[in-house]
Amino acid sequence: MPSSQKSTKKTPKKKVVAKKGARSPSKKAPAKKVPAKKATAKKATAKKVVPKKTLTKKAPAKKTSAKKTTPLSATQKAVAAKKAKAIAAAKAAKDRALKAKAASHKALVREKAQAAAKAKKDHELRVRAAAKEKAAEAKARAVAAVKAKKERDAKAKIAAKDREISRKAREKAAVEAKKQRDIDAKRKAIEAEKLRKLREIERRDSEERKRQERRDADEQRRLEALERKMHSKPYANDTAFLEELRALLVDTRRATTAQIGVSESEANEMLVDRERLEYDDEDGSSVASDIQRDQLKDFASALRLKVDEIDVALSRIDDGSYGRCDECYEPISQARLRAQLPVFTCVSCRASV
Repeated sequence: MPSSQKSTKKTPKKKVVAKKGARSPSKKAPAKKVPAKKATAKKATAKKVVPKKTLTKKAPAKKTSAKKTTPLSATQKAVAAKKAKAIAAAKAAKDRALKAKAASHKALVREKAQAAAKAKKDHELRVRAAAKEKAAEAKARAVAAVKAKKERDAKAKIAAKDREISRKAREKAAVEAKKQRDIDAKRKAIEAEKLRKLREIERRDSEERKRQERRDADEQRRLEALERKMHSKPYANDTAFLEELRALLVDTRRATTAQIGVSESEANEMLVDRERLEYDDEDGSSVASDIQRDQLKDFASALRLKVDEIDVALSRIDDGSYGRCDECYEPISQARLRAQLPVFTCVSCRASV
């Protein structure tokens, strides 16, 4: 619990104790919750403590004070003071007696409680000692039983160990014999496997030599066929078709040469015009003229390359090799030869390029 809660619970107890000390002897008995018989006995003792003379003398003093209204003399005042002091002393003595009796009662109750607690503690100690003795006896019996069991187990273990040693010796001998047999069998198997591998290697070598010979023969045949294709003349027997191609190529060469002349003349005229005329650079006419003249020159260069190809095609027509593909050396179809002038590759080779 928090310290604040503890303090709140403890404070009323302290206040009660303080009130008990401040109370008169008549109010002290019910605060302690003393039984009825003890309370009556305390009242009786309280009555006995007070002297009878003071009680008998006190009544007439009150009566005289009630009846007489005359002022008291000095002697009377002194007597009254003495009487008051005697009453106060008696009352204080009574209070001290009650306090001493309450203290003795508390001490007696405390002693009884301590004696009961001590007796209970002694009883618990005796019970614990008895339980401890029983536990010690049970433990001793358990230890003895465990010791006896260990001895039996040790003897059984020794006997089992001896049997295990003899069994292992027999098994070891059998294993060694089996191992030797396995070694012999393995050596024989290894030798047989070596012989088999040697025979297999020889067989594979012979097969590989045969395959290589077949590959070499196939490669030789392929090279021979390729050589034949490289020097083949697919349309050498068809002279009419070659003459037709020659006429077409000659016409194409003539037209191409004329286009080259036209392009070069136009480019030269544009160059002369640029030298004569002054162009306004703001409208970009000079730049456009240069671009157009460069395009004409590029076109003329392409036409010259075409003329060179036509010359090659004409030379091939002369030796009869025109119409053979330069990539696969297969004949080019006549329709392709007529449609495109000149042409040196078939459709499939042209598509793969």
